[in-house]
Amino acid sequence: MVKEPGKSTLADKIDRLFHVVRRPDREPYSNEEVAKACREATGESFSTTYLWQLRTGRRDNPTKRHLEALAQFFGVPPAYFFDDEQSRKIAEELALLGALRDAGVRDLALRAVTLSSDGLDTISDMIDAIARREAGRGGPKKES
Repeated sequence: MVKEPGKSTLADKIDRLFHVVRRPDREPYSNEEVAKACREATGESFSTTYLWQLRTGRRDNPTKRHLEALAQFFGVPPAYFFDDEQSRKIAEELALLGALRDAGVRDLALRAVTLSSDGLDTISDMIDAIARREAGRGGPKKES
């Protein structure tokens, strides 16, 4: 199956949720944790293997109830799975929320609230310059 440009597969959408929506300790949810919660929400069969198959694209035709259970677990509207435009917007919001969970990013964002438009533009230019520099070096340095 050929994927249209700009379109995400169901597997892409489910996998993105696992990468962005995290447990309170910031660790990713396991397939087992999510499948169990979905089983409890629907009262229907929802195995770890079935979730893995959905997440990897080996199965791509879940029931509406299964998608609703996944949406409920990850805190997104069911439209996330059905509407590519909604999915894109929700994915952007999830990425922002994920970034704001990082204490350093959150601290910078809170400090930036008091800056003028010119100050924000300057900070934005600095971030762009640093991102270009790090991209040229193969990405950000990992702390030891």
